[in-house]
Amino acid sequence: MNLRHLAKLAELSPSAVSLALRGSPKISAATSKRVRKLAQQVGYRADAKVVAFMSHLRTPRAVRQAACFGVISFYEHPRPWESSRHQQRIFQGMTQRADELGYRLEPIWLREPGMTYRRVRDILATRGIEGLLCFGSPDFGQEFPMELGNCATVTVGLSIRTPQHRVTSHFYHDTLTALKRVHRLGYRRPGLILGTYEEARSALAHSSAYLGWCESQLEPQRALPVLRLPAVEKKPVLQWLAAHTPDVILFVNLPETIPQFRAVLAAQRRNLPRELGVAVLSHLVEGTGFSGMQQNQLLMGAWAVELLADRIANRDLGVPANPRIEMVESEWIDGGSLPTLGRGQQLS
Repeated sequence: MNLRHLAKLAELSPSAVSLALRGSPKISAATSKRVRKLAQQVGYRADAKVVAFMSHLRTPRAVRQAACFGVISFYEHPRPWESSRHQQRIFQGMTQRADELGYRLEPIWLREPGMTYRRVRDILATRGIEGLLCFGSPDFGQEFPMELGNCATVTVGLSIRTPQHRVTSHFYHDTLTALKRVHRLGYRRPGLILGTYEEARSALAHSSAYLGWCESQLEPQRALPVLRLPAVEKKPVLQWLAAHTPDVILFVNLPETIPQFRAVLAAQRRNLPRELGVAVLSHLVEGTGFSGMQQNQLLMGAWAVELLADRIANRDLGVPANPRIEMVESEWIDGGSLPTLGRGQQLS
C-alpha cells in the first residue's frame, strides 16, 4: 500500500492525502480525520525515509543552505581534487547533487599542521555537521579515526579499512564488460596487464573477473598469465607479449601510465587494432586514442551525496554495523584500439 493507492481509495489527489496525513490546515479537519482513519484501516504506513527527505526539501532554501556536509580526506593536500582530474570530477558530482538537495559542502583538511582529530570533532560539533564525504586515503591500511565516529560518513573507494558506507566503481563488472565486448569482436586470446596499485585499489576485482571469465567462457587453460607491473616498463611487457601472444590486451592502470604504454606498443610496431587489440580500463580514457572503460566520476559523487543524505535521514551515525556499498558501472569509450561493434554484435 503506497500513497497513490491510498489517494485512490480516498478519492483525493496524492498531494491532498499527504497534506491530510500531516494535519495541514489546507485540508479540512473532517477530511483529515477520514483519511487518517482510512489509512489505519488499510494498514498504510508512511516511509520514514521519504518523510524525512521531503521535510528537508520543504524547508525554505535559505534555511536548507545552512545544512552542511564536511568533505575530508587523508591526503597530504588540503583539496586533493584540485590536483587530480579524477577526483575533480567526483567533487563536481558531489557539488551538483548537494546543491540540488539543498546542502553545501565544506572542505576540512585532516592533515593541516596542528590539526588533531579531536579538534576536527569540535569543529564539526560547532558547525552542526553530522555528515562527512571522504575521498579516502593513499594508504590502503588507513583506519577511520574514532574521534569522528559520531558522524555519518560515506567514503569514495575502498582505501579506508574501517567499515564504511561507500561508493566505488564496479571494477569486477567493468572487466567483464570489456571481456564480453572483445569476445564479440572475435578476439580469443585476451591478456591482462594490471598495475599493482590498481589491483590493490580494486581489492583484486580485475584479476578475479579475468580469470573467472576465461575459465567459464574459453577452453580450459586458455587464461594467460596476468602481467602485474608496479610501473609500465618496455622489457617485461615485450617479453610477456612474445611469450603468450595475446590477440587483445586489457590494460588496467592509472591515466598517467597510458602514454608510457602507448610508447611500449609503438616500439613493437604492431598495427592497432588490426594486429593487436587494446582495451584500457582507467579513471580517464577519453582523449587517449584507446578504446575502453572510463569511470563515471560524476555519478559516483552524486551517489555519495545521496547515500549520505539517506544515512542521516535514517539516523545511521557512527561506524555502520551493516555498511552499504554502491557500485557505479563505468562508461565505454570508443577509440582507435578496437573495431567498433556492428549492429548485430551489440552486448546483451
